[in-house]
Amino acid sequence: MAVTEFSAALRQVATERGIPEESILESIKVAIGSAYRRDYGTEADVLEVFLDPETGSTKIVNEEGKDVTPPGFGRIAAQTAKQVILQKIRETEKEVVMDEYKGKVGEIVTGTIFRVENNVVVLDLGKAQGILPQTEQSPVDEYRSGQRLKVLVKDIRQTTRGTEIIVSRSDAQFIVKLFEQEVPEIASGVVTVEAIAREAGSRTKMAVASRDEKIDPVGSCVGQKGVRVQSIIAEIHGEKIDIIPFSNSIDKFIAGALSPARVTEVEINEEAKEAKVSVPEDQLSLAIGKEGQNVRLAAKLTHWRIDIKGAAGIFDEEGRPLDTVGGGKEVVGIWDAAIKAARKIEDDEKAEEAEKVAKEEAEVAAVAAEAVASEPAVETPAEVPTETPVETPAEPEVVAEATEPVAEEVKEEPKEKPNE
Repeated sequence: MAVTEFSAALRQVATERGIPEESILESIKVAIGSAYRRDYGTEADVLEVFLDPETGSTKIVNEEGKDVTPPGFGRIAAQTAKQVILQKIRETEKEVVMDEYKGKVGEIVTGTIFRVENNVVVLDLGKAQGILPQTEQSPVDEYRSGQRLKVLVKDIRQTTRGTEIIVSRSDAQFIVKLFEQEVPEIASGVVTVEAIAREAGSRTKMAVASRDEKIDPVGSCVGQKGVRVQSIIAEIHGEKIDIIPFSNSIDKFIAGALSPARVTEVEINEEAKEAKVSVPEDQLSLAIGKEGQNVRLAAKLTHWRIDIKGAAGIFDEEGRPLDTVGGGKEVVGIWDAAIKAARKIEDDEKAEEAEKVAKEEAEVAAVAAEAVASEPAVETPAEVPTETPVETPAEPEVVAEATEPVAEEVKEEPKEKPNE
């Protein structure tokens, strides 16, 4: 059978666009029937459309089996077929793209900012456009047209404007995927991210663990001289990242989650999932953090309510203050050697300081005692030179003349007594 122009075009479109021929033909039939009802009949008409897939010829038959194809309807059918094919191509391509990006949900893609309007950023992702709403933006990011940006594909949503690809830069999983790209140990699964809590633009806490005892999970994420974590910090524009080792012992995990503060004691209540944490006085503000951020992120990371001793109230995993600590059996935690060593060093320093102060006080007391013991011998010479020379330095001769007659009078008195 000779290949007609219609059948060749149909097969070409179906092959290039990946659309089944039957789907295209069915869509054309539906469109031709709608066009006939609009121009020649009513919506209630029951019609059957016949379309020859080789020649493209069309025949319309009503419910009585009568051919009602209008004269010259071939031109209308051709225009309708063209519109249907183009629409079908667009819909199919969109479905293919959406299916592709459904498989990329939770992954990082790179796009170029197409436009920014009403605080919503539209990105060109290649075959599709991504929407970065204000709620998914980081407060420290700045967006401008033409800027290349890494984003996390968060969701595929059906809206009144069609299907939208929602991307994010504030989600905690965005940090995890950045570490997967930067740290080979995480990408291979040797090091795993067990928990993460984030306040976008400010601080992130991430707990990591290693399946290989020879590999340090924290060191792997930080990298030599911090090169790996610094690369990620640069991508998120200076947001702080605390990387801590994960522990199955909840008291150790809570103590690590409050990093960089040094924890001295943790009392846990398993039933209420509450923890009382003791920290040195100089570490109290560090443990709580600015506006309670450090303890709030620690609560989100561990999913435990944490009460810092010396601070009022309890903060739950959502950062909300609670009034009291529930009852129940309290278990004292088991401490890491590093914590014990730190406490010993601190105690030794305090003891050394106290000993030094006591020694200085003893030396001062000894000097004072010597001064008191030698006070009578030093008293007379110390008072003699302080009488008149300082008060009348300008009249030394007058003083001398006044003292001479007095001396003579004193000498003359004893001579008169023996003669009598």
